[in-house]
Amino acid sequence: MSAFNAFGIVSSADNSIHVEGLHDYRPIGAFSFLGRFRVIDFPISNMSNSGMNRIQVYLRSRPRSIAEHIGSGRHYNINSKRGKIQLLFSEDNNVHNLYNNDINAYMQNLDIIERMHQDYVIIAPSYMVFKQDFCHLLNSHIESGADVTLLYHKVDNAKEFYQCCRTLTINRQKGVSKMEMNLGTAKEKNIFMDTYCMKKEVFVELVKSAQKLSSVYTLADIVNAKCEELDIRGYQHKGYFASLLSLSDYYRASMELLDYDVASELFDSSWPIYTRTTDSCPTKYLETSEVENSFVSNGCIIEGKIENSIIGRSVEIKKGATIKNSIIMAYAVIEEGVHIENAIVDKWAHIIHAKDIRGTEEHPQYIKRRDTL
Repeated sequence: MSAFNAFGIVSSADNSIHVEGLHDYRPIGAFSFLGRFRVIDFPISNMSNSGMNRIQVYLRSRPRSIAEHIGSGRHYNINSKRGKIQLLFSEDNNVHNLYNNDINAYMQNLDIIERMHQDYVIIAPSYMVFKQDFCHLLNSHIESGADVTLLYHKVDNAKEFYQCCRTLTINRQKGVSKMEMNLGTAKEKNIFMDTYCMKKEVFVELVKSAQKLSSVYTLADIVNAKCEELDIRGYQHKGYFASLLSLSDYYRASMELLDYDVASELFDSSWPIYTRTTDSCPTKYLETSEVENSFVSNGCIIEGKIENSIIGRSVEIKKGATIKNSIIMAYAVIEEGVHIENAIVDKWAHIIHAKDIRGTEEHPQYIKRRDTL
């Protein structure tokens, strides 16, 4: 069964979340991922592949890069006659981020939400990477008779990771009794994937209730407050899942996908991840180049050595340069003799004089956009 009877909402990250360096220039949804994609491509592709052709994307701060990337949305394989992607902006430019949350954005666009003719809504985040058939989520929600269904992922490393995520306490009937922040107190946790399924009317009521109760309530806050009053269920996600709420999260998720078996869980020819294509010439590998276990995008010129790394479009790596366990974003230039290890080099950076740049797996070194070192 298609999720045609549901419209999609792609939500922005909470304004309390800040990813060091990368976040200064663009929202998390616009982060480059594996050199080719943007993070927001994953939730939109999940919706498109599930048969959803009306999608709302909510934008808050620094929206230009996402607006340019999504454009008309044609590259997401959405029916151009009946469907469309709407970019919806929060008009409150209040410097106090406390008030500039998802409920505030939904309230400002409530008339658009209420006019949607679909009976159900599926809300997914623009800051997590996973593959999910939303038809299964919707069908499970309808069959259960629940008011709200929440998507979660069971992990056994919650002490070390997912520190900015919420967790779900679930009973044997898959009922959610409470939602709370992950404090790293236990290994096994049900990580809430900030993905909701419910009837449109329930969603509208929750948004209105949240604003009445508190100006700073988020959708997660109001759902948590309604756990005893409403029938709220959990639906388990299986497969690859990454939450990109810190620089180390982003680095770790990117490096994990260099493993073919891990990448196979996310990428499937029957479930394409759509993105805006950039036509450019193939990468040129010169005689001195050595490349091992890496993603290298189009348009690059490679003369140096690359190992376990992700190279964005049109990057130049000069003779004698070594890139190891690193992410080099589009249009960066790495000059001769430079050694980069466990680092993230942002777009248009030019590394000339700094010959040795090293971070650690836990704390990767970040080089600013357009910086010259």
